[in-house]
Amino acid sequence: GTGSNSTAEAVRLTRFAKEAGATGALMVAPYYNKPTQEGFYQHYKTVADAVDIPIVLYNIPGRTAKNMEADTICRISADCPNVVAIKESTGSMDQASQILSASSLTLLSGDDSLTLPLMALGGSGVVSVAGNVVPQDVKAMITAWQSGRVAEAQQWHHKLFPLCRDMLSLSTNPIPVKAAMKLTGRDCGNVRLPLTPLSDAELSALTATLQRYGVL
Repeated sequence: GTGSNSTAEAVRLTRFAKEAGATGALMVAPYYNKPTQEGFYQHYKTVADAVDIPIVLYNIPGRTAKNMEADTICRISADCPNVVAIKESTGSMDQASQILSASSLTLLSGDDSLTLPLMALGGSGVVSVAGNVVPQDVKAMITAWQSGRVAEAQQWHHKLFPLCRDMLSLSTNPIPVKAAMKLTGRDCGNVRLPLTPLSDAELSALTATLQRYGVL
């Protein structure tokens, strides 16, 4: 990712990514300083005009403190040809519907539990957290939906849901997913401060979910 709450820094990071060989950039919406909708637009347009690689918007108001509204997203899409997709993490089906109906952006879910509902609206997939633990199952759900096997996709959704829920509700992401990866044999190290490991109770709950899922 090359996002920043400083437009100049976002330009610098995106240029650096291109020079390093990146073929695209994921850019989280500016955080903390809470831009106006015009500010969001000018931020992304400035970066898109400065660096000619595909850009994926990332809208996650739960972390950035302000929603980038659908009209703003569609305006960015219309005026910036190299803005090609959005990772949509508002949890709003209404907002996703507006984006899909009024822009040509590829829409990817940023919430695992909403992947199937968003694909039903016309979304293309997910930037998955659960996919770090059971990538083959996330892929199976998406493939089933894209192949018209709706009932099978629904079955995968319901199987995945408890795991998706724990990944995002037991504690702050990525704390649970790193713990789950360690439990399933892919130790990727501890979280760094200010993040802290799961409590004993949280770890016990996650372990039980993984056991019920069948990966432990």
